[in-house]
Amino acid sequence: MHRKTFLQSLATIAITPSIVMKLQDLGQLTHTLAPTPTMPVLFLGHGSPMNAIEENEFVEGFRKIANEIPKPNAILCVSAHWETRGTHVTAMEKPATIHDFGGFPKELFDVQYPAPGSPELAQTTRTLITQTDVGLDHSWGLDHGAWSVIKHLYPNADVPVIQMSLDYTRTPRFHYELGQELKSLREKGVLIIGSGNLVHNLRMVAWDKLNAPGYGFDWALEAREKMNHFILSGDHDALINYKSHGRAFELAIPTPEHYLPLLYSMALAGKKENVRLFNDKPLAGSLTMTSVLIG
Repeated sequence: MHRKTFLQSLATIAITPSIVMKLQDLGQLTHTLAPTPTMPVLFLGHGSPMNAIEENEFVEGFRKIANEIPKPNAILCVSAHWETRGTHVTAMEKPATIHDFGGFPKELFDVQYPAPGSPELAQTTRTLITQTDVGLDHSWGLDHGAWSVIKHLYPNADVPVIQMSLDYTRTPRFHYELGQELKSLREKGVLIIGSGNLVHNLRMVAWDKLNAPGYGFDWALEAREKMNHFILSGDHDALINYKSHGRAFELAIPTPEHYLPLLYSMALAGKKENVRLFNDKPLAGSLTMTSVLIG
């Protein structure tokens, strides 16, 4: 569309204060984040908070992936550990490192990940989303679903990070469609990360197998195999309708918060994009560390 035609089209629209604000926000995005080649998308199986300070094969997998992808201008993370009524994004300049767990050694509580925030990206994200109102949050920060894995990707904490919350009142399809609305951020150098665990049943953990990666109960292995098939074959409807897959999925996903971040990541996958699994191992019987690289 020619500039003159575009301006004439705008003139026919009833301009309300909210529309003016959205246009201003979009203009701010244009100046803040320059166009880039399409950024990849990640889903990271974050596992125990101890992965923040331990050396193991999963941490090595995170670092390896960081070396394979372009360094982003900013990160938007959807973590299993920030559930809210309504959708919110962190919008502060300096997000706190949240130690949202208990019973771990002091060494873990001492960890700080001082990545800057990005009020500009928060406002842009709010502008992009049309199917629900998005609140700008100034009190949350970065929970361990975000910082415990991002610190291995970018240990210098030199990439701005914002988080988006999970609205616990909404359906899986809502979360998937909300993820689709973030697509244009990939063209602005934003790395979008879903952080959770595909199989996540803490009540059934085999604690005696905690240090034996590769051990999974039969139901966990069945769910993992089917999930991986749906991911690699691009069967997004099957992933969205996870409640229809029987007892193995019921045990694998007793509550949805660790699974839903996958839907945000998969919603951004183009039809011809490569999708690859890494860190794909069961752990302690009832968990999987399976992670996904898209693009």
